[in-house]
Amino acid sequence: MSLIRKFLLVLWRIWFYTLAGVPVVILFPFLAVALLFPNGYKFVYWTARNIWAPIILFGMGFYVRKKFYHPPLGPQSHLYIANHASYIDPFVMLRLWKRPSVFVGKMELVKIPIFGYLYKRAVIMVDRSDPKSRKAVYGFANRALQEGYGVVIFPERHYEDEQVLLNDFKRGAFKLAVDHQLPIVPMVFYDCKRKFPWYTSYGYPGELRAYSFPSIPTAGLTEADIPQLQKQAHAFIEQKLLEDPKKMGEKAVQKWMDYKGAAKVA
Repeated sequence: MSLIRKFLLVLWRIWFYTLAGVPVVILFPFLAVALLFPNGYKFVYWTARNIWAPIILFGMGFYVRKKFYHPPLGPQSHLYIANHASYIDPFVMLRLWKRPSVFVGKMELVKIPIFGYLYKRAVIMVDRSDPKSRKAVYGFANRALQEGYGVVIFPERHYEDEQVLLNDFKRGAFKLAVDHQLPIVPMVFYDCKRKFPWYTSYGYPGELRAYSFPSIPTAGLTEADIPQLQKQAHAFIEQKLLEDPKKMGEKAVQKWMDYKGAAKVA
């Protein structure tokens, strides 16, 4: 990779953080006040979906092409899951659904100034190294579901491993779905892994395909059914990635392997 291209990629990433940060600073007073009210999260979600996410996606040169392979979802709360391969994924997710949903996110992001204040009040946080924190997720999610929100979880374990097309899924998302009898809506983000990977090694703007597929029912399932449900959801999303006519996920894995190989030679 030429030094000029590498420099442009770094600038592109810096621009991403600028686009992500500046609106949060400007909107902070309004969002902070909104979260003081019982239904304030609806305003926060609307702002994130209709202002924050479009600024970031458009500003980075991305546009979301979404397809729904199912009829409109009913009033019941759902658990939304998708493969997680990029910092851009949550913003793609926001553009898919008008109905407010609560994200389950990692605890570390609460340390970010200003953003962290909003984050810990609007997101179900989990510290993956702390079993008590993982258990607390269910209580927070239960309150969100009682208020009529859906729940969004990226269930991959070690999702930042670029050399794997789709990492194994964690159990927690599926336990939540079974405990609350939530239909699971599987989604596939085909292009994010190739066009905006975790590392600044490569990437480029363009179309981001996000497809939503018929829900996986959980009615009547019990604790004993969780492992099979976990495998079923993983196999479904992995198969969709493999069936992609553009093979973007596989190209992303190969691109990373080529990059690491070149780095070793250098």
